[in-house]
Amino acid sequence: MVVGAGRANRVRGEIEAVINGERRILCMTLGALAELETAFGVDNIGDLAGRFSGGRIGIRDVMAIIAAGLRGGGNVIEDGDLGDMRVEGGLGGAVSLAATLLASAFAPEGQNQNP
Repeated sequence: MVVGAGRANRVRGEIEAVINGERRILCMTLGALAELETAFGVDNIGDLAGRFSGGRIGIRDVMAIIAAGLRGGGNVIEDGDLGDMRVEGGLGGAVSLAATLLASAFAPEGQNQNP
């Protein structure tokens, strides 16, 4: 996974990752966060943050986070597409990417680091 390299603008919260051998931009936009609220059945951003604060997430959670980040970064993908995609670094790379996306959304400004 490549984070913060190349064309991603970290100031705007963009993350760059290699998926299916292609560099892609991901971003936790307001739309992406609203998508996650719906996906996880929570009513507000506080509940969404609380859902992830325990550090225990499943593969479906990782896929939903990455899919929302991809769409937030301007990538056109369907929910089913992500299951066939390969994230650089395998499962560990996918989990790290999801964690980095969440950190970019919930970390205080200037502290967007991989948790």
